[in-house]
This record gives sequence, structure tokens and C-alpha cells, in this order.
Amino acid sequence: MQEHRSIAVDPAALEKTIASATSALLDYRQADGHWVFELEADSTIPAEYVLLRHYLGEPVDAVLEAKIANYLRRTQGAHGGWPLVADGPFDMSASVKSYFALKMIGDSTDSPHMVRAREAIHAHGGAAKSNVFTRFLLALFGVLTWRAVPVLPIEIMLLPMWSPFHLNKISYWARTTIVPLMVLAALKPRAKNPKGVGIDELFLQPPHTIGMTSKAPHQSWGWFLLFRTLDRVLRAIEPYFPKKLRARAIDAAVAFIEERLNGEDGMGAIFPPMANIVMMYDAFGKPADYPPRAITRRGLDKLLVIGEHEAYCQPCVSPIWDTALACHALAEVGGEAAVASATAGLDWLKPRQVLDLKGDWAAKSPNTRPGGWAFQYNNAHYPDLDDTAVVVMAMDRARRQSGSADYDTAIARGREWIEGMQSRDGGWAAFDVDNLEYYLNNIPFSDHGALLDPPTEDVTARCLSMLAQLGETAETSSAVARAIDYLRQTQHPEGSWYGRWGMNYVYGTWSVLCALNIAGVDHGDPMVRKAVDWLVSVQSEDGGWGEDSVSYRLDYQGMESAPSTASQTAWALLGLMAAGDVDHPAVARGVEYLKATQAENGLWDEARYTATGFPRVFYLRYHGYPKFFPLWALARYRNLRSTNRRVVGVGM
Repeated sequence: MQEHRSIAVDPAALEKTIASATSALLDYRQADGHWVFELEADSTIPAEYVLLRHYLGEPVDAVLEAKIANYLRRTQGAHGGWPLVADGPFDMSASVKSYFALKMIGDSTDSPHMVRAREAIHAHGGAAKSNVFTRFLLALFGVLTWRAVPVLPIEIMLLPMWSPFHLNKISYWARTTIVPLMVLAALKPRAKNPKGVGIDELFLQPPHTIGMTSKAPHQSWGWFLLFRTLDRVLRAIEPYFPKKLRARAIDAAVAFIEERLNGEDGMGAIFPPMANIVMMYDAFGKPADYPPRAITRRGLDKLLVIGEHEAYCQPCVSPIWDTALACHALAEVGGEAAVASATAGLDWLKPRQVLDLKGDWAAKSPNTRPGGWAFQYNNAHYPDLDDTAVVVMAMDRARRQSGSADYDTAIARGREWIEGMQSRDGGWAAFDVDNLEYYLNNIPFSDHGALLDPPTEDVTARCLSMLAQLGETAETSSAVARAIDYLRQTQHPEGSWYGRWGMNYVYGTWSVLCALNIAGVDHGDPMVRKAVDWLVSVQSEDGGWGEDSVSYRLDYQGMESAPSTASQTAWALLGLMAAGDVDHPAVARGVEYLKATQAENGLWDEARYTATGFPRVFYLRYHGYPKFFPLWALARYRNLRSTNRRVVGVGM
């Protein structure tokens, strides 16, 4: 553990920092009281957006393409390829798609940046090393043959629930992506690609000779060989499947999709299934103005972020999450203006609770009433537990402060839904219950290792925090007792917890410490003390905290440090304060780091990615994180320092 000198925090300077950050956050409010910030992934989504337009043969929007090209060129790494995070290592699929998009836009293959990209791709084994999703895209463009992708028989749609592979045994994001993709795999359409652009030059062998992917690092040889053999059998017999059976399966897929189309918000409200659906309708010969196709296509354009010089496409939008977290920060700040804005945000959230539709989650929890919130504006089939817990806790804070009963029903329904969604191991997942069929991560399609949505420490902590904030204890609630036991079992030997949706062990440890505190676990419990010691030990010399995406490596080596960020520093501070360590020198140093790095506009600059879509595959940069988390941590520090009790009385 590092030893650091004590620092005295100037209360007046702290108050000035909080006031400036509060004013800046309030300036980001939408007219109706909610917040929504940009949600940036890596270069693959904007590249796929460009390629989709050319796949469909849409008229070229030269101005938009030029801006996307600027974005792609700027995000190219020093290694010549494209990373998954800012300053990250080379990623093959991101690099192949980005190169393909730039070539499609019109960049010369002799341009220095294209030469560098091509050389980097060759140095890493060529485009044949791309992942399954990239291979499907390349098969649709005719770059690869369909022998290079796993067999995805559309007849999967007709399998019974007891079969080893069923849609309800995979995650919501995989489910919504795979259904229209299976239709495309059955129809095997070809991209219009009016400019006739290909990328054969990225391969070290003739692309049409390339076969299936090799075993992914997370896959076991036994399961992989079994599923590879099954893939070969299916490949041989698929052409002989009865045509009537195939037609019935396609009809089932279309019915599944059209029940969930979700207007311009799109099926699943995420880019990949929406793009696949547009291509599916195109493969059916439906014209561009066919309503389901046209509406979904407009939804993709709504994901664009278009600036003066650059543009990119978001994977989805995050208004529920952004608004709920902003409300927590403002509740911590206190004062008339902040509380009024938080109340307006909660009032915007209230009618967005899903109360009347049982989504896919009900397949494994049929007796649970709906009551959750989604992540996006509209995604009623797929509410998530993390958002729901955070919204409920924010509403409960407002209820405590005002004494109003306005949120009572919403809180009760949210709580009921979360209690019904606890998995049998005591944990909670993000969207589903008991999604524990781990063997499915070994199928050839799952080379990304993110086919499932099992319980995780961070979401479990959030649900536990909510129940405990609402008054439940291990003595009064078996759900609380089982959750505490789950977290006790999942703590790493050094004291940290895994963070599935935020990067990574700093995020997970913050989440769990907040939950254990409000659940009444003694601050002197060895589990808590180990976590505090670990957080202090990974503090950077500058007083902040920073963790790299490499922390998700399969051969876990402990936390991988990175330059400090405002959001990760805030998480560490909130975790330490929840554990009762507000007076620890590490906390004062962290507070000083945030004060010193605040920009003149009251906010914090954060180019690094601190959130996670899929570990090792897909990361996220929430532009809102450095706007509300540092403010939240600083306001809490001020509040706790002004009381004798020094105890955090809420779940986050």
C-alpha cells in the first residue's frame, strides 16, 4: 500500500468547484428536463454505417461521408490500425471495417494512412483474422464466401425451449442481432455496392479460399470441437432442409422482429439489429419506402452525431441512464435550483417505466410483473435492471427530501420487478434472469465471448443497493442475504470486484462498497477493509485513479493502471466514502485531483474510455460521465465533512 502525505482541502475552493460543475451540468438539460449525452464507441459503428449505405446503394451523401472520414482518420492509432479505445492496441475487425469504409468513401489506397493501415493489418495476420461479425459483413459484400462464417440455420426459430440452443438462452443483444442475421444467412443476398469496392488487398491469401474461424481464446477445446463438428454437419445438410420448413422459420423470424420493431428507436434500440433488419427487408425486395424498413432506417440516422468537421454514429443512446445519474449528482449537491432540476428529471423518467408489457425476460420469470426502465428513450421489450435500480434510488431520495408520495407506485413496481429478476445464484444480470448457459459461448458464432447475460458483481451491487436503501436488510429479506453472499464469494483475493459495465475493478469495487454500506455490512468487515486497502493501493501518484481496458484480459493479472480520469477517480472516492473512509488521506488527494483538473467551463476533459459494452470486444465512452460523477463525489465529500456522523445513508 502506498503511503501519501495528508492534504487539507480548502472548503471555499471546494464550494467554488461544486458550483461551477453544477452550473455546467444544468446547462446540458434538454427543454423537457432530461439529459442525454453522446455515447461513443469505436470506429466500427461509423464504418458500418457508411458500408450499410453502400450495401443498399443509397445516394452518396458526400458532406456526411467526408465528416465520417475525418473521424475515422483521427481515430486511427499510432500502430496504423484502429483500436477499441482511445490509445488502445490494434484491433483487427475495427481496422478492417475502418479501412473498408474509408476506401468506400474514396480514400486512395496509396494514401499514407491507408498504406499504414494495410501494413498493420498484414502484420497481424491479415483480414482473415477478423471476428465473426466482420466476416458476415464481408460475406454480404462478396469479399468472403459463406464458408467463412458459421452456419446459422433460420430453423433455430422453431426450436423448443428445452433444446440446447434457444433464443431465450442468449442475451438480449445477441438475440436481437442474430434473428435478422439468420434471415440474411438463409437468403445470402449480395451488397449493391455501386462503386464495386473490395478489400482483397487486406488478405494474405485469396479471400475465397478462407474457411471457418479458429478457436477463440475464451473457448474450451472440447466444446469448441463439438460445436465445430455440428457446424460441419449443418453445412452439409442445410441445402436439403425442406423448403416449407425454411419458409415457416423465416415467417417466425419476421414475426419476432415485427413485434419488436419499436418505431424509430429500433428493435433492441441498438445499431446492429437495426442495420441487419434494414438489410433483411432489402433482401426481401421491399423498397426503401416500405414502412418497417423506412422507419428502422430513419432510426439509424437518429444515432448520428454530426459536428462541424466530424461525424460518427452512436451504438445507441443513453437518456434514462444519463438522466438518472444526473439526478443523483444534483440531489447530492442540494439547494433549490439543483433539487428542482433533479425533480424535473425524475418527472420526465416516471412515465417511461414499462408497466404493461412483458418483454423477453418473462420467458424465465413468467410470474413477475413488469416494472423496469430501459436504457434508451423507448425499448419496452428490454428494460434493464441497472437503470431501474438507479432510477428507483433517485426517486426514493427525492421522496425522502420532499415527503411527497408522487413516486411511491413507480418505486414499488420497480422494486417488485427487480426482486423477481434475481438469478438462482443470488446475483442479478443486466436484462435477463438465469442466463447461465455458459456452454453457448463455445459455439463458433460466439468468438466474441459475449453471447450471454449472466449475473455480475456491479449489477448485483446496484440491485442490492436499491433494496437496502428501501429498508430491506439481510434479516428481513432473503434476496438481500443472498446478494451479500454472492458478493462475498465473488471478491478477488486482493480485495477488488469485477466491473462488467464500467472499467473495471475500480467500477466494480465502488459499486459493491456502496451496496455493502447501505445493506449494513460493518465497515470493519474484512471484506470491506480489503477493498479499501486495494483502492488506496491503486491510487495514482497524481491523486487520481485510472484503469485500462486491458484489465479485462482473460489471464487476469490484476488491475492495469492507466492515466487518471475524472470518472474513475470519482468512483474510487465514492467507494472509499461509502466504506466510512471520508477522512482517509487518499480521499483528500483524490478530491484535490478533481479540483485541479476541472476545466474553466466547470467540466472535466476525458478522452479515455471508462465504460464497457462487451469486455475485450466493445467499449464505450459516455460523454456524460465526467460531467456528473466528479460533481457527485465532490458534493458528497463536502456533505460528509460537514457532519459528525460521516456515514453515507443512500445506496449510491
